[in-house]
Amino acid sequence: MYLDFFHLNEFPFNVTPDPRFLFFSERHREAFDSLLYGIEHRKGFIVLTGEVGCGKTTVCRSVLNRLPGTVHSAFILNPSLTATQLVRAILTDLNIAPKGGDKLVHIAQLNRFLLQCLEKGENVTVIIDESQNLDPALMEQVRMLSNLETDQHKLMQIVLSGQPELKGRLRQPELRQLRQRVMVHCDLESLSAVETTLYIQHRLNIAGANNPTSIFHSRAIQQIHRIADGIPRQINTLCDRALLAAYVRRDQQVMEQDIQTAFSELKSLFGNPSVAQSTEEVI
Repeated sequence: MYLDFFHLNEFPFNVTPDPRFLFFSERHREAFDSLLYGIEHRKGFIVLTGEVGCGKTTVCRSVLNRLPGTVHSAFILNPSLTATQLVRAILTDLNIAPKGGDKLVHIAQLNRFLLQCLEKGENVTVIIDESQNLDPALMEQVRMLSNLETDQHKLMQIVLSGQPELKGRLRQPELRQLRQRVMVHCDLESLSAVETTLYIQHRLNIAGANNPTSIFHSRAIQQIHRIADGIPRQINTLCDRALLAAYVRRDQQVMEQDIQTAFSELKSLFGNPSVAQSTEEVI
């Protein structure tokens, strides 16, 4: 609706994890580089944690896009699986047809594939998203998969990506064997006020804005950062609705009143009661 009005080629604030829109804050760059390092140098277990909406899935997809063609990958988005289903899902994502329904047969298939890749100088990585939801049996299966190795090499690099609860899960005594195998751990944080400004301008630029620094007034951005608490997904939701509010007013700059309009319609999506209350007082 507002694309032509703001001279944009596409919607800049969709909440889908599109790697093209990844903004490299200091912590996002650190996470991106750490994942690449861990995969390329065969570090085995890698853990990425961060609050809901901080961009974990986008970082993972961006890493997959940057890996060379010699790296085979599987991306498991739904961890609500049985141990057998997990191994089958990995095989399927690696373009290997699972044979029969026996988990041991599937693991043997996977091991043969990994050894073949090693002989050809290739690598394999498996990313499991929302890993905080893995039940204990599935966590144990993941640990067992990490045993597929030679004396010198980790045959498969496993990335566990999840919310902060994942760190608590890994601290449990029964998971100490898995925890001790983690060689790389990075944690995403919310954006600072300065990063929020750069983030908004970055997404507008990718979407084709002629002057991405002029569309959102600086005071409007300050309000966005305060309401969204620096969380990218919440920034996107608020910015998208604020652009619509400015369009309805026929103003090509998003002002504070547009942020207030957007928040009044979306406040149930924001989980910070103190911010909600203070913003309602302004409205």
